[in-house]
Amino acid sequence: MSLPEPHFDPALLRGFLAVADTRSFTRAAEQLGISQPAVSQQVRRLEQAAGRQLVVRDTRSVSLTDNGEAMRGFARQILAAHDQASSYFSGSAMRGRLRFGAADEFALTDLPRILREFRQHHPGIQLELTVAQSGVLQRRLESNHLDLILVNQRAGSDTGRMVHRDQLVWVGLPNTTLDQAAPVPLVTYHAPSWTRQAAIDALAEQRRAWRVVCNTRQVLGIIAATRAGLGLCVLGRTRVPGDLRALSGRFGLPELPELEQALQANPRSPREPVEALTASIMNLPLAAIQR
Repeated sequence: MSLPEPHFDPALLRGFLAVADTRSFTRAAEQLGISQPAVSQQVRRLEQAAGRQLVVRDTRSVSLTDNGEAMRGFARQILAAHDQASSYFSGSAMRGRLRFGAADEFALTDLPRILREFRQHHPGIQLELTVAQSGVLQRRLESNHLDLILVNQRAGSDTGRMVHRDQLVWVGLPNTTLDQAAPVPLVTYHAPSWTRQAAIDALAEQRRAWRVVCNTRQVLGIIAATRAGLGLCVLGRTRVPGDLRALSGRFGLPELPELEQALQANPRSPREPVEALTASIMNLPLAAIQR
């Protein structure tokens, strides 16, 4: 006698993903706009449906089991397909213009595929893409020149809706050597840049000298200069290319803060197109830079 196939309710999957991404039942509840006990119940019901433990929770931390990590990937795929099917068969063709801005490193992830699929399922929406540094995008959002932006910001900023959290690390060539008495050579974005300021603030707190050896406005410039051995850059740990190395913890380099990738919406913009693209991106596994 065969066992019944498990049914994974999209509402339960969304609750589980919020916990998996934030590593917090409290933050997941805030993100979903429901109570913390309701989130806990969603995770328990999903574990019952899967017949496996997915989350390990104690008084200080939340982590995923191996089965939880597997479910995290499946949940993103299931929800993406669910949202696409709902959009296709809803019969409510949205129209208008959606001005979307993304920090440039997201162009090296699955974001282009998500935007392509969004346009296929919402052909009536004229999607306009702006790629720039996070600070530039935030100013354009505030001045009503953009409707939705995907940007980098300090973890815990409580601004917008968090998509992914990462740890900033110092990055350089595998054979990097660094004289601890000499200024740290920095490859960085033009100011204003949050990651640039995070690196400078960390070095200043350590009272360590630094010098900018390369200024650029694009992540490709950051990576090219670092590959050329001009100096060290700062990236999210999951975005370190395969031919470079995370150097945090070496050469006496200071610890860097955590990074959030977050969606920020313009409250003056039409809600439906913004919410539709937000749903597509929230189901996006922000992959590391392609290697």
